Amino acid sequence: MSSPFGNLDVSGTGLNASQRWLESIADNIANANTVRPATEEPFRASRPIFKEIQGTGGAVGDGVEVSTIERNSDDPEKVFDPSNPLAGADGYVTRPVVDLTTEMADMMIAGRAYQANLRAVESARDRYQAALRIGRQ
Repeated sequence: MSSPFGNLDVSGTGLNASQRWLESIADNIANANTVRPATEEPFRASRPIFKEIQGTGGAVGDGVEVSTIERNSDDPEKVFDPSNPLAGADGYVTRPVVDLTTEMADMMIAGRAYQANLRAVESARDRYQAALRIGRQ
């Protein structure tokens, strides 16, 4: 944390990380019922993987950033649905690889992380405003 507002910078990276996570979850949930022909690759849930932003000179880290996007590598489910317009000649469609239970649990965690970082920003703002009021007296 090289700037006097380093705690705001760190919390800002946490807000960005939580927002990216929530956007990924929203995309996964939106595509939870997206079927494809059995011959095509299914939609696979994705989630960002975060890493610490290293501080300078051995200092504590300066927040988090997205290092990679991980895709669910589980085997897709092929479902016999000959009435589906996307069904292949054999009548099968491929279901997306999305676990709604995991997505809902992750959404709660990501939402709480966002709230915690937002509270840290609000707290820092209040401290800086108090210091400015003291300086004006």
